[in-house]
Amino acid sequence: MRKTSQTIGYFGAFLILGMGIAAIGPSLPSLAKQTGSTLSQISLVFTTAAAGYLLGALASGTLFDRLPGHWVLGGVLALMAGMAALIPVAASLWLLTLLFFLIGVGQGMVEVGSNTLLLWAHTDRAGPYINALHFFFGAGALLAPLGIALATSATGGLGWFFWVFALLMLPLSALLLALPSPPRANGRAARGRAKGSALLVGLVALFFFLYAGVEHSFGGWIPSYAQALAIAGESGAAYFASAFWASLTAGRLLAVPVTARFKPQAVVAGALVGALISAGAVLLWPGQAWLLWAGTVGLGLSLAAIVPTMVALMGQRSGATSQATAWFFVGLGAGKMTIPWVIGQFFESAGPQSLFVVMGLVLLAAMGLFAALGAIKAPAGGQVEEHPAP
Repeated sequence: MRKTSQTIGYFGAFLILGMGIAAIGPSLPSLAKQTGSTLSQISLVFTTAAAGYLLGALASGTLFDRLPGHWVLGGVLALMAGMAALIPVAASLWLLTLLFFLIGVGQGMVEVGSNTLLLWAHTDRAGPYINALHFFFGAGALLAPLGIALATSATGGLGWFFWVFALLMLPLSALLLALPSPPRANGRAARGRAKGSALLVGLVALFFFLYAGVEHSFGGWIPSYAQALAIAGESGAAYFASAFWASLTAGRLLAVPVTARFKPQAVVAGALVGALISAGAVLLWPGQAWLLWAGTVGLGLSLAAIVPTMVALMGQRSGATSQATAWFFVGLGAGKMTIPWVIGQFFESAGPQSLFVVMGLVLLAAMGLFAALGAIKAPAGGQVEEHPAP
């Protein structure tokens, strides 16, 4: 029963994580009006939130090693609730970017902490639970744009969405603080194995950098793209983001039988091709509402299997270690921080089609890098030891 309650807490934390990350894009037009900023200026929140995420992910390794995990995770959720409640009343761009930076720190800690604690709780049976954990991220990412669309339609603003979002974190924080933390694992032999495949880990981290750039650029900028091409209004444009995250979530469920039948290399290669075709079609025939819907769904379904399959592939080749996982999070965080910001610099000056031009180039780079990864050999490794939590 205790392990079930712990697992529910981690699932809830990932639901909150998905909502928070997916809420940025659909909020941009309203936040720009709230702070008197242009879209190019307000795109800074992508960078600050991702920088905070990166810092939180890097700090998590030390914190979760030295402190009871639930103290850290529950405390972070409570602090994030306070920051989220202040977003609707932040009238200046600098204050808004500070709030998103602090929320980003919390998001990095929630992502690393939930994955780590779930692995410690379920040890060698954690596989299905990790897949379910990422499904809840997708569910949260689906709910956020819907909630924003409903809030703006009903009240003309974002206030109620962020206030309800903040309230959801408080009982979850209380649940985790009331539960004991799972025993801590110490994979010394596995960490040595990761050192022997440092090149492989580094290239996979770079691959995750490119992946996160595509995922968060599309999820963040697609509402603004739909508005810029007059395909949808402010509230309707949010549904494109919701459709993307819904497709990503559904794709993770559909990927389970696919990955059971096909090799990981084939799954990732097919997913990259599908993503490139989806983005390329929208780029070549812009302004078509039906094609934008089809491209949105196709991109979500294609991207869904990439991260879980790459993690499984790395487990086969070089072992799933905390050190390697930390670098994967660094790659993901850096990609979220960099590529959406780059698109923001071109979105108004070069036109909204710059979204799909940059995404296409990044996807081509990811395909080349994935091909290079197949030529690298990784050494064999050892066992993982377990130690009680502090």
